[in-house]
Amino acid sequence: MGAGPLAGIRVLDLTTVLVGPYCTQLLAEMGAEVTKVEAPEGDVVRLIGPGRSPGMGCMFITINRGKRSIALDLKRPEARAALLRLAGRADVLVTNIRPAAMARLGLDYPALHAANPRLVYANVLGYGSQGPYAPRPAYDDLMQGAALIAELNAQVSGGEPRYVPLAMADRITGLMAASAVNAALVHQLRTGEGQLVEVPMFETMLSFVLGDHLGGRVFDPPLDAGGYGRLLSPDRRPYRTKDGFVCTMIYNDRQWRVFCAAVGWPDLVSTDPRFASHATRTRHIDAVLAMLAEEFRTRSSAEWLALLEAADLPVTPVHTLESIFEDPHLLATGFFEAEEHPTEGRVTRMAIPVTFSATPTGPRAPSPRLGADGAAILAEAGFAEAEIAALAASGALREG
Repeated sequence: MGAGPLAGIRVLDLTTVLVGPYCTQLLAEMGAEVTKVEAPEGDVVRLIGPGRSPGMGCMFITINRGKRSIALDLKRPEARAALLRLAGRADVLVTNIRPAAMARLGLDYPALHAANPRLVYANVLGYGSQGPYAPRPAYDDLMQGAALIAELNAQVSGGEPRYVPLAMADRITGLMAASAVNAALVHQLRTGEGQLVEVPMFETMLSFVLGDHLGGRVFDPPLDAGGYGRLLSPDRRPYRTKDGFVCTMIYNDRQWRVFCAAVGWPDLVSTDPRFASHATRTRHIDAVLAMLAEEFRTRSSAEWLALLEAADLPVTPVHTLESIFEDPHLLATGFFEAEEHPTEGRVTRMAIPVTFSATPTGPRAPSPRLGADGAAILAEAGFAEAEIAALAASGALREG
């Protein structure tokens, strides 16, 4: 605790499920002191996946490292008053509770700004607050459908719309939220001013998707119907080999010349106009990828890996949830780390994927039990023992 570029930054985390907790874990991994404020029943993600004890499921352990937990019943006025005192010494508050609910609790931006004018108040929303969808609830599945991802999957497969099998919208929006918080912190450190930061999932995901697929609709009138042909090609997939699959991408002109020489197609680029340049290959991407797919069936995966690595061409095996733990690069970099959790025993965690030469990150605290740190957090904020005991006795504070 206390190492990294955000060391000394205090964050109040009023988030649940994935999108908000992922944002605040990123801040914690960069050194921020993150206090997770949970309802007395705890974040619902505590119940997802297998676990060794109640309320400590694998998903919660994975996405809440480096935080401390305080459990407050914010519907009680004494708990709200306690939160406002905590906010008075915080730098950032992050919430993905809908604004109307925060207003009913008396914890909307005007109330928090009055408690601490320098506070960065980050609200992760389903939809931008200026539009008619603003009051609606939102989850990752909805965002994948609304932001074209499910339909684009249908275009590629020729089937029905399908979701990507990961919480893509939650994590991408969480990344955007962490970036926005850091930008607001720069302003705060320069001016001493806080501000309201809104990060809507729908608009964030649509900007992410249309960065690839806006296509000719950039122009007015449109030059085409939109969509990036290479990404939508039916043969854009891992290549089947004699005995498995490999992933490669023969992309630029140099790579194509090297690849053609390696597989015995020395004259292809010069004789077939479809392969002459990056532009012509993009226009004929379906034929190009189909030709590659046929060629990859002629060798084993090991042969392709050896040939392409020797030619300095991009290639990787298709990993599984078993083989990824034996990847030699990840073993060498120590990406998977063993941790002894104080209550859950030995667990596996992932290393922080970024490094900082001047402000390296330090050890992270394990994911917290519900309310485990409540009394300590309040004491650090100046609460007397009698005040803490009164909060617990009234039910406003659940002690872990």
